[in-house]
Amino acid sequence: MKKQDGNVIGVDFGTLSARAVVADISNGHILGVGTCEYPHGVITEGLPAGWALADPEDYLSSLIAAIREAFQTSHVSPESILGIGLDATASTFLPVDEACEPLSRREAFRDHPHARMKLWKHHGASREADALTAVAEERHEDFLARCGGKINAEWMVPKLLETFREDPEVFSAADAFIEIGDYLVFKLTGKRTLSDGYSGYKMLLRPGEPSISPAYLDAVEPGFSRILTKRKGMPAGIGTLAGFLTPEMAETLGLVPGVPVAAGNIDAHAAIPASGITSPGTMVVLLGTSCCSLTIHPAFHPVEGAFGIVRDGMLPGFYGYESGQNAGGDMLSWFVRNAVPAEYIREAECRGISIHDLLTEKASALRPGQSGLLVLDWFNGNRSVLANMDLTGLILGLTLKTRPEEIYRAMIEGLAFGLKAILEAHAKAGVEIRELAASGGISYKNPLFLQIYADVTGLPIRRLASPEGPALGSAICAAAASCAYPDLAAAARAMGGLETSAVLPQAGNHAGYEKLYSLWLRLHDAFGRGSLPVMAELISLSKE
Repeated sequence: MKKQDGNVIGVDFGTLSARAVVADISNGHILGVGTCEYPHGVITEGLPAGWALADPEDYLSSLIAAIREAFQTSHVSPESILGIGLDATASTFLPVDEACEPLSRREAFRDHPHARMKLWKHHGASREADALTAVAEERHEDFLARCGGKINAEWMVPKLLETFREDPEVFSAADAFIEIGDYLVFKLTGKRTLSDGYSGYKMLLRPGEPSISPAYLDAVEPGFSRILTKRKGMPAGIGTLAGFLTPEMAETLGLVPGVPVAAGNIDAHAAIPASGITSPGTMVVLLGTSCCSLTIHPAFHPVEGAFGIVRDGMLPGFYGYESGQNAGGDMLSWFVRNAVPAEYIREAECRGISIHDLLTEKASALRPGQSGLLVLDWFNGNRSVLANMDLTGLILGLTLKTRPEEIYRAMIEGLAFGLKAILEAHAKAGVEIRELAASGGISYKNPLFLQIYADVTGLPIRRLASPEGPALGSAICAAAASCAYPDLAAAARAMGGLETSAVLPQAGNHAGYEKLYSLWLRLHDAFGRGSLPVMAELISLSKE
């Protein structure tokens, strides 16, 4: 197969910033990188508990700034750019008008929170998610098997129900509700598309598979089926062409008009092509603000607590299985911001290292179980396998002798135990995992994470060959959409990949963690499966 010479651009939109890369289309080598933080970040001030909003203008300006920087640092010609791809957190969406402009720009809706962009981590729709699940169970809806048996508050459907109930004026005025990834593709191309990834995982809509129906939606709330009329655009598969760069955006970006633009993708899912994985048996684990666990399999198997199982959702020809944990690096950041003593901060400053590096160094000297601590990593709710946003974090075993590094290590162990529970749910359903692949900033900054994950799960773990992860994955989607390769799998094999060396589980540590995991699982089930429903009651009390 003769590949084209040239380069592609990939842009990854995270929770706090955007990251763009320019990659060689023949081998995935990164030629330039650009980053831009969102000016307004996550917006929570003045909002009810559980709310998390963002400004779509931040994303558009960051798209332009990140691409410009990546292009300038790459030192390639505009004519060499053969495609653009992007990914974004989901479900992060906004209501738009007939011109596909944010409804929040209108003076009449400036004071309407539901007219603004709701972030993936917006958990204000927990009550709606429970109602959607209850009606689906009563009606024996087949689509429940595709989402782990429970509707999650992070998806678009419950958030739309929240808007439908609380602000019917916004709901009626919106011409459409659009994922930020699809919105940015529209800004690049002038064409409305509906990415199969966003539709399948966040709206439970996938042709040829059990999906939400008008009758089901109206059974939840009369008239709620109107959400189906507020989906405007042509369906677009992952790694396929969405449209072409408009002359206006080409001038803004310093590129050539008519460059192919790939359909939008979910941020975590873009790590699949970046890993080069095109066959089952490997789970890609993204270690970032939150943690996502992704794998592909040729057949459908209902996995408990899966965040979504969608045919062709990550790689054509396979079912894409997503699970995850709502808190990851942000849990450790919370601890560092709020619970590290002054002497540790001074030591880190004197040594010229970060407080995370200091705690990692000290925690590495501990053996499994030495701290006497167990942590439930539900600091932002539980995504998998319990799918319950009303669960909260727990640190068990604190004494007057407990040191910060012990808590820090126990938090990492708690995240690893959560992943082990996810792996066991997959194995029980018939989706076996033989290897882990790590992506995200933590995997390149913190070797202790990888060793603990290997020791807890008993599986080897390799990092993605490129630290750019999802941004490279979006560039690979752009390569497929530009027809440089016959399909996304071929592009992934040529441009993606894993490091050759693996972090292997240490037998002694694995045996110790097996004992700890059995205790952790008892704690997990007691608080998470109903025998000790204390956490939800505490949340209720805090809102009184």
